[in-house]
Amino acid sequence: MAEQVTSAKATARTVRIPARKARLVIDLIRGKSVAEAIGILKFTPRAGSPIIEKVLKSAIANAENNFDLDVEDLYVSEAFVNEGPTLKRFRPRAKGSASPINKRTSHITIVVSEK
Repeated sequence: MAEQVTSAKATARTVRIPARKARLVIDLIRGKSVAEAIGILKFTPRAGSPIIEKVLKSAIANAENNFDLDVEDLYVSEAFVNEGPTLKRFRPRAKGSASPINKRTSHITIVVSEK
């Protein structure tokens, strides 16, 4: 007998935002209902908000289309950000020297479950 799936996941990999900045936003929505989480993300003036909102909507769509879960009963059960690969660049400085610039990326994962 097939067991009942009660959660769906969405991941955005190698997103051009530092994990530290994305974590500030992801901490706001962890444990909230999906409607509340989308409302929070819409009005949060941070760089990570639109990216995280997109991943959340993808997780909701996965739950609805792949697992036939009811959108009204969904909540953000897991939300985390891991560091992705870092793009290393160099900025020219005085007297022919150079300073490194790390363009950090992150992997954003959101899991929504039914209450």
